[in-house]
Amino acid sequence: MATLQKIRSKGALLILFVGLALFAFIAEEAVRSLSSSRTESHQRIGNVYGNNLNIQEFNDLVDEYTDVLKFTSGTDNLSEEQMQQVRDQVWQTYVQNELLNHEAEELGLTVTDAEMQDIIKNGQNPMLAQTPFRNQQTGAFDVEQLNQFLTQYNAMKGQAGQPAEAVSYYTQMYNYWKFIEKNIRQQTLAQKFQGLLGKSFFANPVSAENAFKGSRLEKDVLIVSLPYTSIKDDEVKPDAKELTAKYNELKDLFRLQEPIRDIKYIDVAVKASKADRDEINAEMQEIAKQMAAEGADLANIIRKSGSTVAYHALPVRRAALPSDIAAQIDSIAVGQQKGPYLNAQDNTQNIVRLIAKTTLPDSIQFRQIGVSGIDEAAAQKTADSIMTVLAAGVPFDSIAKKFNQTGEEQWISSAQYENATLDDNNQKFINALNSQALGTTQQVKLNGNAIAILRVTDRRAPVEKYQVAIVKRPLDFSNDTFNKTFNDFSQFIASNKTIEEIEANALKAGYMVQQREGLSASEHNVAGLSATREAFRWIFNNDTKVGDVSDIYTVGNNDHLLVVMVTDKNDGEYRTEESVKDFITSEVIRDKKAAKLQEMMASANDLAAAAKLTGATAIDTVRHITFGAPVFIQSAGASESALAGAVAKTAKGSFAKGVKGNSGVYAFQVINESNNGAKFDDAAKKMAGNQVAQQAMRAASRFMQELYEKAGIQDKRYMFY
Repeated sequence: MATLQKIRSKGALLILFVGLALFAFIAEEAVRSLSSSRTESHQRIGNVYGNNLNIQEFNDLVDEYTDVLKFTSGTDNLSEEQMQQVRDQVWQTYVQNELLNHEAEELGLTVTDAEMQDIIKNGQNPMLAQTPFRNQQTGAFDVEQLNQFLTQYNAMKGQAGQPAEAVSYYTQMYNYWKFIEKNIRQQTLAQKFQGLLGKSFFANPVSAENAFKGSRLEKDVLIVSLPYTSIKDDEVKPDAKELTAKYNELKDLFRLQEPIRDIKYIDVAVKASKADRDEINAEMQEIAKQMAAEGADLANIIRKSGSTVAYHALPVRRAALPSDIAAQIDSIAVGQQKGPYLNAQDNTQNIVRLIAKTTLPDSIQFRQIGVSGIDEAAAQKTADSIMTVLAAGVPFDSIAKKFNQTGEEQWISSAQYENATLDDNNQKFINALNSQALGTTQQVKLNGNAIAILRVTDRRAPVEKYQVAIVKRPLDFSNDTFNKTFNDFSQFIASNKTIEEIEANALKAGYMVQQREGLSASEHNVAGLSATREAFRWIFNNDTKVGDVSDIYTVGNNDHLLVVMVTDKNDGEYRTEESVKDFITSEVIRDKKAAKLQEMMASANDLAAAAKLTGATAIDTVRHITFGAPVFIQSAGASESALAGAVAKTAKGSFAKGVKGNSGVYAFQVINESNNGAKFDDAAKKMAGNQVAQQAMRAASRFMQELYEKAGIQDKRYMFY
């Protein structure tokens, strides 16, 4: 009781304590929630219709598509440029799918599993023809091959101890198939939506008849134009109210799909100093001596030289040589060496030695049987016995089958190996084919107790080839040169902290300020330079303000220094009036000129009077004008759609004036009309109706753009790549 009484006596304090404890708990949960929300926000790469896509989900889609490309192309690695293209494609596909799925869900459109089975069983979808499951004779998709593969794949998954290569191949093939299947489902959904949309367009009898007349009825006119160039721009200067009115009138033309920035920047290319060039030249002089020495190991010398062109022991076509060397190769005699010399175009020092020049086939067809043994003698014994049997007339492919090979004819072309890195066996193999006569069979000893038995069955397209030893060394700058360039630039930026100061003093310091307006968030580089990801992130970071100057970024191939200045930013729905001022100014000037010319033309009651107006062109004849196509006016050098409409509604013999076009104001008189005897019968009605419906459908095909504008799409990829 005493304890209870004591607690009661402290009741108010206890309530306060409990309240504070609860508040601390709630606050802690709120902080956790806020922290989690911020983390999620920082991981968000995009948003469509309010649905967030985080970086991990996007990377999974990129990995899926990358694996497909690698599997189908047989390539292990993609360049950074290729990966950027992959990410662009994945993003575009993701957005389109999200837009379509949103509409399909509201309409209740789906693609069922039963429909997918029918599509696969039918085998006519073009995507199916891209799979390996094809009939060898017809090349058509074969569902039985697919089912056989899926059965084998499922059986392999259930068995332990399978070879790693087989597991990897089957897994890649299965993932490729699931990718195709997913895309067929999405494609089918899109076709359903477009089909539904298309059924909502039809032609009524009035529009069909108008379309018929518009394409069949031709008119000839006499025409006079008052070109806009007859009035000076200074005579029709627009004021601010007129510009704003025109901006508002054309505002939909200036709609933004993504944030944009206006920037100024300085790009400093780091170049080799005189000391750097002298050092490289001395090294190249020594390399030239080594190459000129009798019995020189050219492959080893070039490998150690730092050349950007690898040594190729095979003769290659002129097209496989660097362009600057290809242009002069015929001026070098066999056995002659040129250089070192400077090629200013690619800023390199070069040495060229022409070893041989010969005429060889561009393409060779051959058969082969590969032979190996436990040692060289065993392999040679087997190869000799095969050669004996072949000499006796036994078919090549029948012998090949005994060694589990096809022996089938195959082609090899120069382009397949000229720019590839070849090992010793490949070089021996290709050299043997190049020198082998048509119809002959020979043995080619390879490394590793291996022998290739080759029979040449065709040789085509003789072409001149060159065996060349090339050393091409870029005039690279040294670390000392880079550091000096960086320090000088850094000192300039430190002394000029604002955009105004930088612009005022750049030229005196030897730097050039360049400008780029309308840099969009979906672009991937700044100033056309590579490796500008960090600079790009800074430009579009929410914390970067107009007037800010960036740090110095090392970009390109670590051979450029970049500083960026933000002069304007627009995260809104439209481009600003100021940013499109030149365009709307030209539009207002044209409107004002048109009004003045129409006023001048108002006094003309016939074509002859119009032709006498100041600035008017001579009377011209234009024939075969239809409503369905713009009129090209020779004297104005322009196509005028408005004139086609005006002529169509003007009767034969009538005079019309004041037609505003793209290049001037026009007056005309219709002198003849003809419909070529065409009648608006049932067949014509049907054809015209189809044409109207197709035109409407083409206009409606832009529905994806309409959906895009309504989806509130956010693209934050620039924060991650």
